[in-house]
Amino acid sequence: MPLDQEREMPFWAHLEELRAHLLRSLAVIFLLSLLAFWKVHWIVGKVLLAPLQSDFPTYRLLCRLGHCPPPLPLRLQAVHPSEQFVKAMVLALATGLVLSFPYVVWEFWRFVRPALYRHERQALRGLVGYTSLLFFLGVGFAYFVLVPFMMHFFAHFQLTSNVENIWRIGDVIGLTVQVCLILGLVFQLPLLLWGLSQVGLISAEGLRRGRRYAIALAVILGGVLTPSPDVLSQVLLALPLWGLYELSILIVSGTERRRPSTFFTPH
Repeated sequence: MPLDQEREMPFWAHLEELRAHLLRSLAVIFLLSLLAFWKVHWIVGKVLLAPLQSDFPTYRLLCRLGHCPPPLPLRLQAVHPSEQFVKAMVLALATGLVLSFPYVVWEFWRFVRPALYRHERQALRGLVGYTSLLFFLGVGFAYFVLVPFMMHFFAHFQLTSNVENIWRIGDVIGLTVQVCLILGLVFQLPLLLWGLSQVGLISAEGLRRGRRYAIALAVILGGVLTPSPDVLSQVLLALPLWGLYELSILIVSGTERRRPSTFFTPH
């Protein structure tokens, strides 16, 4: 039996409970988005456009390693009357989503927790923390590694010297938000594979046998998920994907040694 005396709730009562969790999550996202919109000028100047500046931490690190990149030869513009306002709302919403991610995961955990058995809860202990950590690691990797390299590649790529790079501010916001959110979700791979192992769908040995296919898939995803066509950006994404896969093998293997059987049992 579950740890708590779970009430026999009708289907509509479960939906009502789910609705309450969703409304609280949306309320937090909305409030954080409002705060981000209030500080949107600071976010744009100090965060969003920072990878375009030569003093960005990634560029400073490269300079210390003896590979100082040249300044980005570009200008920014808005070509539609509402572009700056609309993209400010998009940026504020994306910021609210990123900041509220741990709370949203926690609300989801609160919804599913009463239906779990004691050993299932023990196995999932720390899920909110691990999920949030992997998400922020993915966002950080995108922001400090992928975005600077992609921006640098695009800014210096020219079909001819007569063409000047003048980017739309909306495109810069869209590209940065897209890459950061996608990488935040992609970095959930270890948890996904661990969960599949716990329901008996995969094993550590199966993951090892599929390593070469995983490497090939990481290279393909590196080309698909990065808007930049240069090989360097694709490799920069493929390598951490492969690393996440190897980390998943270690996690699944360690779990199998501690607990031979799966922990999800039919209720």
